[in-house]
Parts: sequence; structure tokens; C-alpha cells
Amino acid sequence: MKRKDILELKKRLKKDHCTFTKMCGCYVNGEKNIILNFRENFLNLEEDEYFKYLEIAKKVLSGTIGNNILELNFPLNENLENEKQLSLMQLKKSQLKDDALLQDFYKSIIDSYDYTGNFLILVFHDAYDVINKTTDNAKIDESEEVYEYILCAICPVSLSAPGLKYSEEEKKIKSRIRDWVVDAPTLGFVFPAFIDGGSDVNSIMYYTKNAKDPHPELMEKALGCSSKQTATIQKETFQTIIKDYIDTDEKKAEKTLMEVQENLNTMVDEYNATYDDVDDEPITLTQKDVQNLLIESGVPEEATTKIENSYVENFGEDLPLAKNLIDPKILKANAQRKKEAQLEKKVETLQARLDQVKQETAADDETHMSTEVNDDNVVLEEASYDVILKVKPEKIPEIKSQIIDGQKCIVIPINENEQTTINGLDDLI
Repeated sequence: MKRKDILELKKRLKKDHCTFTKMCGCYVNGEKNIILNFRENFLNLEEDEYFKYLEIAKKVLSGTIGNNILELNFPLNENLENEKQLSLMQLKKSQLKDDALLQDFYKSIIDSYDYTGNFLILVFHDAYDVINKTTDNAKIDESEEVYEYILCAICPVSLSAPGLKYSEEEKKIKSRIRDWVVDAPTLGFVFPAFIDGGSDVNSIMYYTKNAKDPHPELMEKALGCSSKQTATIQKETFQTIIKDYIDTDEKKAEKTLMEVQENLNTMVDEYNATYDDVDDEPITLTQKDVQNLLIESGVPEEATTKIENSYVENFGEDLPLAKNLIDPKILKANAQRKKEAQLEKKVETLQARLDQVKQETAADDETHMSTEVNDDNVVLEEASYDVILKVKPEKIPEIKSQIIDGQKCIVIPINENEQTTINGLDDLI
């Protein structure tokens, strides 16, 4: 099932393109009793109703594939026909004109649906002349197939909130009458599925608004299909499996989960870089892939084995797509954690350098070391002397030590054209 197939159906649900023939429905109360049945010629509806029902139908074709829209399959058994599949085919073929088939269909949903409250079941019938296209995506007017299908939407019906309103007739503010309001569909399906531009009677396109609660009982009991987990449930199940068998320390467990998520994201990126064709099948996460991820993430061998076994037990042969198990929130938190760790390391390095400078400064103060550079760029380090001379190299041979008036002196001959400075003061001699 591809996004382009869903979009091809959805774009037709507009005023000038919609070809719904019939729309039927029943209104069910909280005790699961049908209190209203109706059938309408869709094209004869009042304009306001027409567009509102059209919006409900569109919702069944909205959301993310694998999370809000699932491809359900009927169990394949050559020796046993699927009763629910046959019933849906008969309902489609009847074009919603057979009341007995409709009542059986409604009853199947009502008996299976685990829901407390009022709800509305809507069924639309359509026949679509599939537009063929060439390899360069150019349209061909003549169609080779008529895709006939039914679309079902299950909508909660809730009592509007109490409040006040303005009465124009009485010109006063008064209490508002509470009405039973039909909400957007929470569940629905299209049969047969529209896959690769054609009809697939062995599959159903199943819609769930809440990816955490897709109602598997409806998939299995009402539709006769094998239930399937949404990407959200698969992701939560995968994380729970890992947390159950890794370190009991919460912080360590969280860090390990972050590492697994980062390695998983890297694996998917590398696969996409290698197989960048849009028609390539997404990568599924096999048991061997799980093992490699855990080893790369530093999970102990004993825990790795337990996680592998639990993974197989939870998912069986219906392996999840690797991309469905990636949690963007965890990846973002891990990136932030690494950024903070790098900043802490930089602060520690700067602090160490600062401490070193302080120690060197203290040592300099104690020894009174000074550093000078002579004309030959030679660094001189002298001890703490009372008199320090700095002269040009050619004057060094003229310097003599002499006793004058009983005092030891340093004698430096000064010629008339020579200048002197002592402690930055000129012409003291």
C-alpha cells in the first residue's frame, strides 16, 4: 500500500469529482441498540449535508500509513472461505441496496466494537474508472478497470457542552439546548483495498484516528482480518521490551535506550542512502538486527538474549519496519544529553587550565622570576638580583669590576655618542 494510492482516492472526494452513488447508515445508542436506519442518494443531499458527509469520508483516508492507515489481510486458507470477506464482497456488489446485508453488517460491527457511548455507522458506495498512466506519468483517457468499493466510517456521537446562547427572537441571553453532535470518525475502512492503482479483494485499508487504540477486536471479529499493530504501539512495545531486561538503574536504562535508538536511526539512514529508490521496500527489523543493535549499544549478553526472545514473542512473523521503532523525542533528548556532556567537558578543561595558570603565577610570585629577551632573541631567566644589567653585546668586553672608595663597583665606560637608561629613566648618568 502506497501513499499515492490513497491520495488518488482522496483527491476524488470533491464536489466536482465525487461519484458516490449511495450512502447508508445507522445510529446506535449507548445500549448498542439501533435507533435509526437511513439510506440516501448521495448526489441528492442538501449542499451543507453533502460537504459534511464528504469531510467524514475524507478522514478515513487521512493520516500516516502504518500508523493511522493499516493494510489488513484476510487469512489465506484454500480449504476455507472467509465468511466476513464474502459478506463484504456481497455488500459491495449490492451497491447498498440490500437491507438484509446492511443489517448483518451493522450487527457485526455493533457486536464487535468495544465502545461505550452513542455512535454512527456510515457506509458509502462508489465505482471509479481508474485512469491509466504511461511510464512518464501521462494520463490515458481509456480505463481498463472499474474500481468498485465501499467506504465505512464509525463516528462517535456526543452531547454538546452546556452553555448560554443569544436568542434573537426573545432578544435575551438564555440557556442553550444541548444537541447530539456527530464527531469526526475514529475508525473506518475501505474494501477492497486500492493498491498499485487497482483492486485487492484480499486486503482492507483500515483507518484509526488514535494510533494507541486501533481496536483490534474490530479488525478480527467484524472484518475477519488478522489484527495489526500501529507504528506507535510497535514503538512502545519495543521500548518496553528493552527496559524490562536492561539495567535496573533508571538512568542507566534510559541511557542504554538512547544508544539503541541512535544506532537504529543510523542503520535506517545507511539503508536509505544505499537504496534511495522510492519503490524500494522499507527495511524491517529482524531478530539478527536486534542482536547487532544491542551489542553495539553495550547491552550485556544475557540481557541481549532475553530481549531477542521477547522481541520474537511479541512480533512473531509480522516484523515491524525499522523506521517505525525510531522515537524522535528520544533522539532529540540524546542529542541534548551529548551536547551538555561536551559543554561540561569543555568547562572542566577550562577550569583545569585556569588552576594551572594560578599555580604557575603563585610559583612566579614566590621565586620572583623575571623573563627578558635580548637582541639575539635568547630567553634569559634570572634569579632575584638587586642589579640587573642589559647592554649591547659589543659593550660586554668593556665592563669591569673595580673597588672604589672601598666599595665594589661595576664600571661601564660611556662614550659621548652613547645613550643610557636606568629603570626606564634616561640620562641619569
